[in-house]
Amino acid sequence: MHTVSNPFQACNDIFFKPNGVFKAVGENNNWSWMPFFMVMGVTLVLQYLYVNFVDIEWFANLNIAAQGDMSPAEEDQMRAFFTRTSLMWSQLIGAFFVLTIVNAIYALYLNLATRSDDSHVFGFTDWYGFSWWVAMPYVVTGLIGVALLLFASDHQISPATLAPTSLSFMLSIPMDSQWYAFAQAIRLELFWGIYLAMVGIAQWTSFSRQKAAIVAAAPYLVIYSIWLIAILAF
Repeated sequence: MHTVSNPFQACNDIFFKPNGVFKAVGENNNWSWMPFFMVMGVTLVLQYLYVNFVDIEWFANLNIAAQGDMSPAEEDQMRAFFTRTSLMWSQLIGAFFVLTIVNAIYALYLNLATRSDDSHVFGFTDWYGFSWWVAMPYVVTGLIGVALLLFASDHQISPATLAPTSLSFMLSIPMDSQWYAFAQAIRLELFWGIYLAMVGIAQWTSFSRQKAAIVAAAPYLVIYSIWLIAILAF
């Protein structure tokens, strides 16, 4: 098996030789700080650049239109929130806590889902570190988003640009569509991350590849199925 000797090498090899990376991460403490800083850093930089670049008035009107019927007073109240400073703080703080909480929930799920493994040796904190390695594809797509913002000339740029491999970006789905949020969540890095999770689970447990794939994909299948049914029903 491919040998990974340090966390810097691991951050590169996670995209090409993930088996060796997960083996090394399982044997070494504190390596997971590297993907944490990389994923969080790219995410926050992308949010910062977008808020500083986008036409705030246009962005406010876009969000108000997406809310459907609102009274003039409600529109004015919502528009008052959309200053560049308030939007900046809400986007940065929101992104930070969403990432940390979602990864914690996924780590808890993995910890519980692998309890049946006879060789179970990894606890919640191990799986939490694991979740940041699984999230590394977001660094690649985040950098694509940064490039799109840096080379954009029109300040009325859709927030779908923050997820350049999503269906909402590729199909130019408007924000006021009921499919926008769902399509924004269907993105290349989602499937890439599920694949990495499958590889890592198979490496850290005695599960077969098939069972590891089921464990890795199950929460997404459940969540997205419920989400899809809700859209079709309402």
